[in-house]
Amino acid sequence: MIKCREVMTQDPVCCLASDRVATVAELMRAHDIGAVPVVNDPTMKQLIGIVTDRDLALRVVSQGRDIETTTVAHVMTPNPWASSASDDVEDVLRIMAQHQVRRVPITVEDGQLVGIIAQADVATRLHNPPTTAAVIAEISQPA
Repeated sequence: MIKCREVMTQDPVCCLASDRVATVAELMRAHDIGAVPVVNDPTMKQLIGIVTDRDLALRVVSQGRDIETTTVAHVMTPNPWASSASDDVEDVLRIMAQHQVRRVPITVEDGQLVGIIAQADVATRLHNPPTTAAVIAEISQPA
């Protein structure tokens, strides 16, 4: 079985709940990413949420909020689904499909963020195209 640690992006870009939405949008642009895990502290990195490009579109732009004054705390998804670095990738794929999410943070036992697995990671790093294609299709189904 392939473990999460083998396909995850290690030490992902993260932010704090107190960061401005404009700062997070710039992180997404600069690093070409669609999600940023939210941690309680830059050193301890306890996962407390995740903010996605979709969150920014639906909870900021569509509601006319000011990106300079709105904080991540107001738009993030708190307590996101997470997996362990030692979990099987198949388990993460099930989480993605069941909850229709494209990214799953990876934590260690104490909740410290150590990585993230994105749909793209699965598509490019696994060598089973039929399975990968089926999972991507299931994740992409409208809710």
